[in-house]
Amino acid sequence: MNNEKQSIAVVGAGIGGLSAAYDLAKDGNKVVIFEASDHVGGLAAGFKEPHWDWTVERFYHHWFHSDEHMLGLIDELGWSNQVIFPKPTTVMYYRGKFYPFDSITAALMYPGLGWGINKIRFGLIGLYLRLTNNWQALEKTTVDTWMRKWAGDKVYESMWEPMMIGKFGEGYAKVVNMAWFWARLHARTTRLGTFEGGFQIFADKFAERLEQMGVEIRLESHVTEIKAADNNGISITTAVGQTEHFSQALVTTSPGLLARLAPDLPKTYLDGLLSLTSMGAVVMVVSLKHQLSQEGYYWYNIPKAAGFPFLSLVEHTNFVKPEYFGGDHILYIGDYLPQDHAYFDLSKSELEAKFLPHLQKFNPDFSPDWVKKTWLFRTKYAQPVPLVNHSQNIPAIRTPIEGLYFASMSQVYPWDRGTNFAVEIGRRAASMMIQDKND
Repeated sequence: MNNEKQSIAVVGAGIGGLSAAYDLAKDGNKVVIFEASDHVGGLAAGFKEPHWDWTVERFYHHWFHSDEHMLGLIDELGWSNQVIFPKPTTVMYYRGKFYPFDSITAALMYPGLGWGINKIRFGLIGLYLRLTNNWQALEKTTVDTWMRKWAGDKVYESMWEPMMIGKFGEGYAKVVNMAWFWARLHARTTRLGTFEGGFQIFADKFAERLEQMGVEIRLESHVTEIKAADNNGISITTAVGQTEHFSQALVTTSPGLLARLAPDLPKTYLDGLLSLTSMGAVVMVVSLKHQLSQEGYYWYNIPKAAGFPFLSLVEHTNFVKPEYFGGDHILYIGDYLPQDHAYFDLSKSELEAKFLPHLQKFNPDFSPDWVKKTWLFRTKYAQPVPLVNHSQNIPAIRTPIEGLYFASMSQVYPWDRGTNFAVEIGRRAASMMIQDKND
């Protein structure tokens, strides 16, 4: 047993990496976090204009009332009084209009399902998926096959197929397994929450707490190579050519990046990493002079078949007050896309020309002079694609290189990506590292 204080590296200062560092530091280890960007928070990071009191997330985020891992961590940190749960309205598109769809009553009134047996089947399917815990059986079939059998073509094609196509595109919508869908309905609530000041404020406070605990956070520190050290442990090399030795290292990047950073991993593990597929995301944040949604709607679910050049429109300031942003009204225009989609190469002005004219469909009074400023954010690693029997493809947290660990959103399956399960996978990895160190 080795109880000596050890130096441990964490690659990535997203929520998962910060959570792992928290537990590793509590165990008495010296922890160094390497982060390539100039900020902490990962995909949950935000930005702020000088006249704003709050930050805005680069990629829209919120918490669910059932996010026990994230809310439990916040409670440990003593910040539960800074979590708020407003009551925004989510709407569904049907024949040119939007209808609320965030409660049982709203679902019953939604006209897209018609009346009678379809609404009964919709309700029974939702109830079954919330009550059952047998997701292992569900991963053996696809969403498309299971839903058509049990919900029926009408219910599936009206309600859930548009979401599947929007999330995974035509290429993957029919091959995603049913366990992924089960997890979304099983774990999520209609109550949506955030942190006072925005997710970046939470990430910054968390990083400050870690530094108070002795964790060293190195921003703009690009790791270029990870390998087994000659005298046990792990060697980390950065872009400036510096190599350091650590007793253990946890990587919280994408599977593809781990494969590039640690090419000495055995071929079977590398092949497993490289076989994983994910969708990218393109999000334009827009600051408006006026409120777009006259009804005060927060989240618009838009089927691709409706002809919009994006999947979702989210009016953030119908979730939290525009006063937090100097009176600006903040919109997200977002889409999940294949990694080779043209939107990853178009300029911001080209995407503005595609996106902004469609805002008039949400408010006929909209005109281009409403737009104060836009920001564009893109990532090619946003949504893992889980195929049939996907549990067999999940990379082990303990990699075949002794002392090297991996924790990413590709491993939270059957649960969906998000900060809640980033906390869970990060802390689970830290627990394994502590256990292995003490054995």
